[in-house]
Amino acid sequence: MAADYVATFDQRRRCCLFLTYYAHGDTRNRGMALLRLKQTYASAGLNLVGHELPDHLAVVLEFAAAAPDQGRALLIAHRAGLELLRLALHDADSPWADVLDSVSATLPPLVGDQRQAVARLAAEGPPAEQVGLAPYASPDHLPQPQGAPR
Repeated sequence: MAADYVATFDQRRRCCLFLTYYAHGDTRNRGMALLRLKQTYASAGLNLVGHELPDHLAVVLEFAAAAPDQGRALLIAHRAGLELLRLALHDADSPWADVLDSVSATLPPLVGDQRQAVARLAAEGPPAEQVGLAPYASPDHLPQPQGAPR
C-alpha cells in the first residue's frame, strides 16, 4: 500500500494532496497562500504543529471537522483542484477516489467558472514560475540579436 500511495500521490502531478499547488504551482504565490491558510487556522484557534503543510488535504479536512463553516469555505475555494484530483484518481482506478467522491458530495456542484477552471487546470497544469531559472552564461555565450556586432 505504501508503494501504491507514493506512486499515486508523489509521482503524478494531477494527484497532489497539497491544495494550493493546483492554484499556484511551485511559485512564490504559493507561499503567501500557505501563510493565509495558517492565519485562517490560527484565527479559529487551531495552531499547526509539526512539519505538515497547511494545504495538505488531510489537514484541511481535519480543520473542516473542527471549524465546519470555515473549513467548507476553504474546500470550496480549492474546488477546482479537488475536482481535478478526484478525476485523476478515478482515471488511475485508485482506491482513494472514493474518499474524494465523499468530499465532493459535501460541496456544492461545480458551476460555470469552476468547470472552466477544472478544464484549464487539466489542460495546462498548475502555474509555473520562470523568473530566475535561466542558467548563468557569460555575455560571450549569450545569443546575440540579429545584426548586432559580435
